[in-house]
Amino acid sequence: MPTYELTVLLRTMTRPEITSTLKRTADSIFSSGGVIRKIDSLGLLKTPYKISSHGAVHREANYFLIYFDASPSSILNLGEGFSRDIDIVRQRIYKQITEDPKPCTLSEEVKPPAYRLEVQKMMEIAKAQQKKKFEYNTGLDYYPFQR
Repeated sequence: MPTYELTVLLRTMTRPEITSTLKRTADSIFSSGGVIRKIDSLGLLKTPYKISSHGAVHREANYFLIYFDASPSSILNLGEGFSRDIDIVRQRIYKQITEDPKPCTLSEEVKPPAYRLEVQKMMEIAKAQQKKKFEYNTGLDYYPFQR
């Protein structure tokens, strides 16, 4: 199951209301077969612009990030369920891209730049893109049109 990041903006509420809303979102993730990895709270922040949601205009919101694993087929249903919740002002689900760790060898890093494979490849590319000097095809040893 791939890892997803759920960005949730909750309307301005008291702490018990926020926890009940987060429990509802967590229950919907669990009911779809997902597993929550981490929940981060960014706090109560001003929104970058006025956001109207469910008939109200919001200028501040509680920002939360929820990292979870779920099947790709359940993501669409989760998004629709979150959009119907009155306490959620804005929500977006992003797929986390995991980069493979590159092997790091000390022997390669200690070499002078001219002997590293990466630098040699860059030099070959630079030579291939270098402009060739214009040659006159007159057959003479000098350029006849100079003053």
